[in-house]
Amino acid sequence: MPLWLIPTFYAVASIAAGFLLPRLEINLLTARLEMSISSAQAYLSAVASGMMALTGIVFSIAFVLVQFNAVVYSPRLVIWFARDRLLFHSLGMFVATFMYSLATLAWVDRQDGQGVPFLSAAIVAAMLVASVLMLAQLVQRLNNLQIMRVLQELGDTGRSVIASTYAGLPWSTSEQAAPRQQQFEEYALTVKHIGNPQSVIAIDIAKLVEHARQVNGLVVMECAVGDTLLEDTAILHANVANSVAFKRRLVSCIHMGDQRTFEQDPKYAIRLLVDVAIKALSPAINDPTTAVQAIDQIEDLLRRLAKHDLDACRAFDRDGVLRVIYQMPTWEDYLALAFDEIRQFGSTSIQVMRRLRSALVELAGCISSERAKGVHTYLEHLDSGIERSSFDPEDRAAARIEDRQGLGLSHRLEGDAEASTRPAEPARWLGS
Repeated sequence: MPLWLIPTFYAVASIAAGFLLPRLEINLLTARLEMSISSAQAYLSAVASGMMALTGIVFSIAFVLVQFNAVVYSPRLVIWFARDRLLFHSLGMFVATFMYSLATLAWVDRQDGQGVPFLSAAIVAAMLVASVLMLAQLVQRLNNLQIMRVLQELGDTGRSVIASTYAGLPWSTSEQAAPRQQQFEEYALTVKHIGNPQSVIAIDIAKLVEHARQVNGLVVMECAVGDTLLEDTAILHANVANSVAFKRRLVSCIHMGDQRTFEQDPKYAIRLLVDVAIKALSPAINDPTTAVQAIDQIEDLLRRLAKHDLDACRAFDRDGVLRVIYQMPTWEDYLALAFDEIRQFGSTSIQVMRRLRSALVELAGCISSERAKGVHTYLEHLDSGIERSSFDPEDRAAARIEDRQGLGLSHRLEGDAEASTRPAEPARWLGS
């Protein structure tokens, strides 16, 4: 549902209630509020005028804080903050309280009203309390824009996306034997993107498998989740007869939008964490501690990704016939995305180098040997960069000590110059 419909619903509901409830109250209820007419009018007027002023002040502060934090962290976080549903529910409640207060005020001391409507005045009071509670929640959300909470929220989102994306592909594999399906060198049907540039936000692999099974065909995806499609960009190929109806069915499985989202895209969570880290490492900010905290979340996401079959990019139907070939990031892709830019922009920070070494050493120690080879290769690349850096010999030696805090507690074994390049074994640790 579009988010703008949320405050619209509140506004429409309050207008409808303002027309109906006072009339029903006059005809069905005899109870009236024991309050003078002037006091009731002052009460309702204060609520109405106060709610509009509060709405303007609160949302001005909210948008300023969102803009400020998006500039400090990453411009891609603007949409993430601005799409918070609580923001829209708060706006809707504030507007609804304002409108219903005005509607109730119109029924005070009317000829057929005989005083102050009791039920309507009570509803206004209840809506005022609800608005205050929403305001408190909104202020709490603004407090969540602190850097640690932003990083934690990005990490939590990434963990959720990883679990849902890879757990949702039980019929995909990279290890199944050669499929009972003839391979075609040329594809009769090609689907291309027509229109303005859009991002691929999700691909319904299950439906693609079903459509391909119905025509006994094979679908090969040319795009992946997160790609931006331009005019005439190839989306997919299929070895079936060129059919407009079948094209439409295939296109309906590719969900596109103006903005990249987290859905089916673990890379996006890592991308935002890397954005925060390299923004903190910019000369204008010089905050390597924030980069270290971002690496904490990135390392955890990589550990979780390493538990999944990242090479699963072939989908089979229930008979074991290959139906869809699609694109997924490899372990090397995730590794480069997670560390390349941080390594480049943090090359002058001993703190960042030490945290990167710690992440790579510990990551190599908790994953399969095949993927650990790639981590060790990356670790050698990192060390060669340290050797080529402008650090003096003492700083180079310090930068090669893995340290989960950056500059807090070195995890090098006493008397072992090679310990920093391999997973540590139980031993006595030294403080930095």
